[in-house]
Amino acid sequence: MKIIHAASELKPGNRKVCLAIGFFDGVHLGHQQIIRQTIADAHQHNAVALVLTFDRHPNSIVAPARVPPLIYSLPQKFRVIESLGVEKILLVHFDENFCRQTGEEFVRGLARDLGKIHSVCVGADFVFGHQRSGNVALLKKLGGELGFSVHGLAAVSLDGQVVSSTRIRETIRTGNLDAASQMLGRPYAISGRVVEGDKLGRQLGFPTANLDAAGLVLPPNGVYAGLVTVKKKSFCAALNIGLRPTVASARPELRVEAHLLDFKGELYGTELEVEIGEKLRNERKFDSTAELREQIEKDIANVRKLTRC
Repeated sequence: MKIIHAASELKPGNRKVCLAIGFFDGVHLGHQQIIRQTIADAHQHNAVALVLTFDRHPNSIVAPARVPPLIYSLPQKFRVIESLGVEKILLVHFDENFCRQTGEEFVRGLARDLGKIHSVCVGADFVFGHQRSGNVALLKKLGGELGFSVHGLAAVSLDGQVVSSTRIRETIRTGNLDAASQMLGRPYAISGRVVEGDKLGRQLGFPTANLDAAGLVLPPNGVYAGLVTVKKKSFCAALNIGLRPTVASARPELRVEAHLLDFKGELYGTELEVEIGEKLRNERKFDSTAELREQIEKDIANVRKLTRC
């Protein structure tokens, strides 16, 4: 899959373009429906399947006080979109200049720079452009003029409720990870770049990969069984999410740390994805590092028992 940063980079030649547009946080069942419709159109008409998404949540510019924590990091979102069979992603830089465009200006610019658009697929409630001036009705109006069809797909429901990124975030916050996985259509996982920590885990005999999870929605603090894939090989893991109350710190800081069982090697700088399974226990403060070490040994034994690693 190729990632481009301007519509003019696509250069589809004689092929038409089938376009899916959305932020697609979580790439949940509703998003998958939109993307799969785009891919089906492309296959039927020998066109290029293109997903247009944004490098940050639109609220970061239009409503900074209401930016939601994200379900997926950008690389994780790309991996899931690629797994659906998308050829190319157009990653749009969402900034002040971009959000000043009206909905009509945005669509006409795409039509100009992409060449011949065959179809545009969005959610039925999709709005876009300055002051939300664009919607499915505008897309259909411009499609009639510019020669493309429009799919405004209704939301997917599960257990009688609409599947949405907002609903998934809430299930993650409350620890209902099975429900989150059902709506995502895959096991829920946290993904982030491995950054350098204070190496306390290494000192205790259990080195951990510290994930940069800034800006992501997280499950309740505690210790979880996890599964990590590194270079196509899977490792069970003990995952800790929390403030590490046993460690003396002037300013407690939320950490996401994974100890990969039976793994040897360095992971710094790697984008690591941890599939989160059963919660083992809540976070708690221990009286000493020796007591903490003893509990970590028990946690790892429980991970092995649960995952049969």
